[in-house]
Amino acid sequence: MGSIHLFRDLPEVKAFAAGEYIFRKGEPGSTMYMIIEGDIELVVGKLVVETAHPASFIGEMALIDDAPRSASARAKNDVRVFPIDESRFQALVQDTPSFALDVMKALALRLRRTNEKISSRHAAPARRRVAAPAAVKRKTRRIR
Repeated sequence: MGSIHLFRDLPEVKAFAAGEYIFRKGEPGSTMYMIIEGDIELVVGKLVVETAHPASFIGEMALIDDAPRSASARAKNDVRVFPIDESRFQALVQDTPSFALDVMKALALRLRRTNEKISSRHAAPARRRVAAPAAVKRKTRRIR
């Protein structure tokens, strides 16, 4: 994402220590974040569904669809993030078209990764189901 240079040295940058939550699933969201330094785990329940790295956005869905947070965001190591509230988001979209494209790319990439994970999880049980009858036949032959 090319927008990191817009935020890196601004005074609004916030720091979080490893293990701290930037936000939690179910909370109302009025701010998204650009990761300046460090890695942030996106967590649903106890499952880490993705790890976001510097120059990535997190929490952008809350500004777009006005729904509660769909995941928690936890600092994997010490991180610095730049908060982007709704008014700044609107201004950035209007004034910096590349910013809007960066957000759309981030959403598309996250959706593609999620689709790949879902596809691979559903394919693995199907392979086991297909393989099971052959294993049963082999066991049956040995018994006879």
